[in-house]
Amino acid sequence: PSAMKMLERITGIAVDTIPMNDMETISLFNSNKALHAEENYDEPTGAVGLPEFGTPFVRQILASTRPTKFSDLVKISGLSHGTDVWLNNAKNLIESKVTTFDDVIGCRDDIMLYLIHKGLPSKAAFDIMEAIRKGKGLKDEQKTLLATHKVPQWYIDSCQRIKYLFPKAHAVAYVLMAVRVAWFKVHYPLHYYSVYFTLRCSSYEYETMTKPMRVVRSRLLNIQQRLNDINLKKDVSSKEADLVSTLEAVYEMNNRGYKIGPLDLNLSHASDFILHPDDPTTLIPPFIILDGLGANVAKSIVEQREIKAFISKEDLQKRSQINNTQINRFEELGLLESLDDKNQMSFF
Repeated sequence: PSAMKMLERITGIAVDTIPMNDMETISLFNSNKALHAEENYDEPTGAVGLPEFGTPFVRQILASTRPTKFSDLVKISGLSHGTDVWLNNAKNLIESKVTTFDDVIGCRDDIMLYLIHKGLPSKAAFDIMEAIRKGKGLKDEQKTLLATHKVPQWYIDSCQRIKYLFPKAHAVAYVLMAVRVAWFKVHYPLHYYSVYFTLRCSSYEYETMTKPMRVVRSRLLNIQQRLNDINLKKDVSSKEADLVSTLEAVYEMNNRGYKIGPLDLNLSHASDFILHPDDPTTLIPPFIILDGLGANVAKSIVEQREIKAFISKEDLQKRSQINNTQINRFEELGLLESLDDKNQMSFF
């Protein structure tokens, strides 16, 4: 909801006017073509950063199933939120060609509607759905009833494996949100990335995020390789682990021809990534992207800047909450090149 509100504010587009059948938007869940990325961009879909669909686990489901319509996404939402619904169950059934993606169980409602379609009484279909979605399995008399109505054995076995099933209404709500965000990602890409980095990321690395694409890719691969190595995983910091999703989005936007520019003493926001006023391909990062510079310090810089422009480094330090260490960091990054050291004026 916070992301939706921010997207509405910075684009002027009401989220409830976004169509659910925009084919470019839906295509993000089965390919990366709508991103218009570089040819060597190897992410199979455009789902990086999309709510509920951007995790590695769900992106693997997307790559395996290649959804093409809204109802497919609802089923995938059910598959990803259930327990023993995709792994050790639907995934194996599809890969072994026992059945197709369209026929596997995704949400609770799928079971009841399918069984009613097969001729079971509504109450019996509902009771079976309730037992399965709670992970209680089937009673012998229920198995017999299913067999009598020619329910396939693979379907009965699939029901028996399920430990928890997601309700379809919740899945639909999640998909509505994801499709709306995906629409902005396709049609207002830089606005999308500004919101993603502002609200959805918990870890930043300024030195990497503002570097060329190859540097971002190298850092991302380094962290991922260590996370996947049983001997090295323990040495990966929590910040680095959180950084993976951030760098995935940076790498994707770089491949689309967009970038994160340098910090700017006169333009950077305290906490929001904002669109550059003169460069339609660039985001300006906020001050809090720097390690050790907290929200209060960042706010004090912006508040004082809006009252009156800083005339020196001394002026900046006196009027804001920035300390010597942070001043030195700003100097290293070239943020203070236009400022004198002291509040002094020469008449000669």
